[in-house]
Amino acid sequence: MSSLLTSFLDKPRSPAPWWARIVTAAVLLFALSLCCWALLASTVMNWEAVWKYRYAFWQGWLLTVLLSVVSLVLSTLIGLIAALARRSSALIIRYVSIAYIECVRGMPLLVLILVLFYVVANAIGVQDRLLVGVVVLSLFAGAYIAEIIRSGIESVGASQLESARAIGLTGGQTYRYVIFPQALRQVLPPLAGQFASIIKDSSLLSIIGLAEFTYTAQQVNSATYSTLESYLPLAVGYLVLTLPISLWTHTLGRALRYET
Repeated sequence: MSSLLTSFLDKPRSPAPWWARIVTAAVLLFALSLCCWALLASTVMNWEAVWKYRYAFWQGWLLTVLLSVVSLVLSTLIGLIAALARRSSALIIRYVSIAYIECVRGMPLLVLILVLFYVVANAIGVQDRLLVGVVVLSLFAGAYIAEIIRSGIESVGASQLESARAIGLTGGQTYRYVIFPQALRQVLPPLAGQFASIIKDSSLLSIIGLAEFTYTAQQVNSATYSTLESYLPLAVGYLVLTLPISLWTHTLGRALRYET
């Protein structure tokens, strides 16, 4: 058994030919279509009632895209600052960064949403659900992005840092010319995957009444009592956003892979 596993591990996996990938995708698409057809054929559909709310679906989907894009930018900035702060020589800055990262990562997103909206936001008089939603997503994703960036920075060998100091580079120049170019290839694939997670996590903002995609589907279902017709566009809408990102993540992983 061990020799069989060793034989699989020792052989490098060559990329499949283009025709094999097309055939595999076609077979999977056919199987998925067959399952969907079997599900829909056994159900009496009422698309006319849901069709009246098509603009509400469209607006909810666009709001989800807006939330995701803005949160990605802010969370990347927060993650970068937190990752650099965690490597700071100042103890206060380092421990504040560690406390933020560990507290946020140890808390479910749903709990963080409830605490920041119903406790913190109400205490300071902020009632803008969109603003709170962006802040919550950014803080939550920023903690994970901080660890992604930190692991990318620490993947750079210590000998290269010593060489940078030996030729007289400052700390900022070392990060700019030595650390960041090498860390970037390590963090891009997980960062792309984190973007897909932000899109999916935005669905939890429906708990505070933010009229994003999931909240819209719930409202349409309550108005029409057409559960399948309300939630099927919801699933398709999220897949339209996340599948290209997942494929891009795999492409980045192959493009940035190098032999060790």
